[in-house]
This record gives sequence, structure tokens and C-alpha cells, in this order.
Amino acid sequence: MRALIVDDEKHVREGIKLLADWEGNEITEIYEASNGEDAIQMIQSLNPEIIFSDMKMPKVDGTQLLKWMDEHYTGGKTIVVTGYDDYHYMRKAMHYGSSDYLLKPIDPEMLNDTLIRVVKEWNEEEKERKNKRSKNRLINKMKPAYRDQKLTQIINNDPVDKSVWEEFRLTIAEAYTIGLLQVSNIAVEQFDGDKDLTIFTLLNIINEQLNKNSNGIAFQYVTSKGEIVLLLKKNKEESVFIIKEIHTNIQQLLGLTCTIALGIEVDSATQLNLSYQHAKSIIMNRNVLRNCQEKIITENDEKEIKTLMSYASSIKIAIQTGELHAFHSLIGQIQTDLINKQQLSFRQLLHLENEYQMISARWHKEFNLPFSLPTDVEEQIYPFIDKEDVFQLEAYKERKKREIALFLRRVKRQNTRTSKNVIHEIEKYVKANFHREIKLQEISEHFYISREYISRKFKQEYQINISEYLVSIRIKKAQELLKSSNLKVYDIANMIGYQDDKYFRKVFKKIVGVSPNEFREMKIDNLK
Repeated sequence: MRALIVDDEKHVREGIKLLADWEGNEITEIYEASNGEDAIQMIQSLNPEIIFSDMKMPKVDGTQLLKWMDEHYTGGKTIVVTGYDDYHYMRKAMHYGSSDYLLKPIDPEMLNDTLIRVVKEWNEEEKERKNKRSKNRLINKMKPAYRDQKLTQIINNDPVDKSVWEEFRLTIAEAYTIGLLQVSNIAVEQFDGDKDLTIFTLLNIINEQLNKNSNGIAFQYVTSKGEIVLLLKKNKEESVFIIKEIHTNIQQLLGLTCTIALGIEVDSATQLNLSYQHAKSIIMNRNVLRNCQEKIITENDEKEIKTLMSYASSIKIAIQTGELHAFHSLIGQIQTDLINKQQLSFRQLLHLENEYQMISARWHKEFNLPFSLPTDVEEQIYPFIDKEDVFQLEAYKERKKREIALFLRRVKRQNTRTSKNVIHEIEKYVKANFHREIKLQEISEHFYISREYISRKFKQEYQINISEYLVSIRIKKAQELLKSSNLKVYDIANMIGYQDDKYFRKVFKKIVGVSPNEFREMKIDNLK
């Protein structure tokens, strides 16, 4: 289960997070919002079961949030938390379906008693909802299942008895055009998360209109989840007109905006797969970032798919750094490279998500962390597509940042090679290579850590920057050689990494206070 805490005071949110028995109530994800406006967006994308909400907040207050939930989101239970012991607020809260009303400062026992009761209520209501949906499915399942199976076989060019063609009147048209509608997550939410009921309702609306003039038939394409195929016994021009009417009907009856793609016109029912494949390509290549008024797409806009794998080395460096901020510029760069003029195809988005999951799996395995690949990549995308069929890129990015932050926290807990140990390894590397020119970029590439991070952490650990540390090592080595050998000064300079012995003499005197020759003479005199 998921919980959302909405309050403009951070300490209140932290208090609820600290006091509530989340684990005992099987709540595994806790999210926060500082006002009702942000809360609405998070509710739409995350679908939390339990919502704690303050009443007085900036932008959208608690009353407005509760009203919105009463109209748009009935799948969650709300607990109002406020410092105002006022009947007016209590009445508003109860009017819009709040499960309880808690006063600040929060009493831990009362908070957890309320949470236990509300979670129990939600579970009971969810059980009733599931039973109801199950009964409805049993009643409506048989006839549509047969239709969907047989028409899917026809679309796939599978062998089908001639009687089936006649049953669906597919042998009497001069032209055929396939329309394709992908059922959105927003549509499913409108039916309490029941995808089968969503598709059943959409098919009823579509087929009622198609049956009026025997224009065709709509069915669920069983080969691909969540697709409704409109088999139109019309040429493409007539099909566009019919589809627009259907689109308007869906908007009026369900308040949904859906995108429908139209494939090429074919003159034989045996060529329906060609029209379907064309429609599929159109809907996959549609731009998901713009809210255009025209939701009937007839033209294909196929573009080259860009890969996330080309950022593998940058991702590696960011992970080795172990800091979330290292990913921010990387995410920004990926966005710049992949999105041109607000253009992002659904196909590119799916490819991006699939590669992201594969990369995640690889790095979780690298650090021996548990990870399971999602069975359906599209399900990772749909929660971020709004009712206007527009992809919410910023919300998607924030979700990925949270996932990356969680991964980095797990790595820090599990990985014994802390940042301090890494800096110690760098210090050893500098000592081992003091005799030659070492650049910060070389160290960065060797340890897969950014130069900025190395500089900052090294100075924190040794109170000196790397270049100064390298000089100190060289001068110490020079002092040892001056004391224990008869080597010339310029030979010693070369041995410790200085090609110019004059520069070496200058650096030596600056640090030691005397020239190399004077230092040698002083040590010889001390031995006498």
C-alpha cells in the first residue's frame, strides 16, 4: 500500500512519517506533498490508498483537495490532520468523505489507532469492489471473448472457418480500414483500476455507433494487451468521419480523450493485417509530449530510435560517485539529446524505459541488490499519460530520480567501499605515481569518479588539495635522496617528476625554507 502526507509544514510531515506504524499496516511507500496542488498530481500518478491532509495550505487547500478527491478519486481513504479545532473544518472534511479528523499536535496512539481502522476499511471496501468486478466479468465475458478471439485470428491471418467471416459480415465490403485505440491508464482509473471493465465499456460505446449503419465492428485485440481494434468496412476517407464521431461520443459519455490511429485502406479482408500494422506503427510513433486537438492520426511520423546505452560510461561514473546530483545533469543531457522541439514518440519512450530497466537490473546485480524486471514495460509508462493522452515528462523524471536515490541509498548501505576508502585508494595512487606528471583527469578516468567530486572529497579528508599533496610527497622524497645519496640536484629533480631543476629548486626552497644544496649541507653538518 501507498500513503501520501500533504502538509505545508515539513516538521509535521516528518512527525507523521516517524510516528505512524507503516510496516504493521503493510504500507511500503510513503510520499509527501507540501500543498494540495502537488498532492493532486501525485495522487493522479501514484494512486495512494491512504492520504493524510492538512486543511490550511497554500495554492490548493485541504477543503479543495477533499472536494477534488470526492469528484475524481474515490479509491483512497483520507485522514485530515490540522491544528484548527473548528467544527467548520470538521464538517467540510466529513462532507467530502474524510475517514477521520486528527488535531495537532498529533497523539501517536490516536494516529495509529486511526491508521489501523482506515486501512481495515480500505481493505474491506477493496474486497467488495473486487467481488463486484468479478461478478460483472463473469456475466459479460463469454460473448465478447468469442468475438475478440475470432476477429484477432482474422487480423493475424490465422486460418478461420468461412462461417466466421460470414458471421461478422466481412465478405461484403469494397474497402476496409483498421482503426487502433490504446486504452490509457487514465481510462482504467476511471473504472477503479478494472481494465477489463474499461475495455468492455469502450467497446459497447464504439459498437453501438458502428452497428447503426453496419459500418464495422470493434473488438479487443487479444494478441496485444490493452488494444481496441476498429474494423471498418469503409474506405479511409469515410473511416475518418466515422472515427471522429466515435471519438466525440467517448468524450461526451466518459470525459476521456483518446488517440485513434487509422491504417492504410485495403480492398480485401485478407489484407487486414497490413492495415493493422500500419495503424500500430502510427500510434507507436505519435508524439506524446504535445496536446494537439486532433486525436485522429492518419499519417506515420517514424523517426530514428536513440539508445540509452550510449550513456553507459556516464552512468557508471555517476554511480561510482554515489551522489544523486551527479545524475541531474546526466538526466538533463539525455532529455536534450532525445527530445527535439518537444518531439518524443511513444516508441522512443518505450525503448528508453526498457533500456532503463535493463541498466537498472545490471547495476542492482553488480551490487548484489534485489531487483525484478517488470513484466510489462508499457505499464511503467501509462501512469504518466494524462487524460488528454499527453505524457507528463517532469513527473516521469521525478519518479526516476526517486528510484535512483533509493538505489544509491541501498548501495551506500551495502557497499563496504565507502567514499572515504575510495579517497584513500586515490591517495595511494598519487603516492605510487609521484615521479611522473599526474593530472586530475587521469585519476577521474582511473577511478570512474568525477574530477569535482575527487577534489572536494580529497580536501575534506586530507585538508589539502591533490596538487599540493603531490608536491609534498615529491619534496619529502627529495629530502630523503639529498640525505642518503650523492646524486646531483638535477638528477633528483628528474627522479621525483620535475623536468626543470630550476623550478624544482624554487619549489623546494619555498616549502623547506632553504635550497636543496643548503639542506644537504645542513644534514651533513648535523652528522659531524
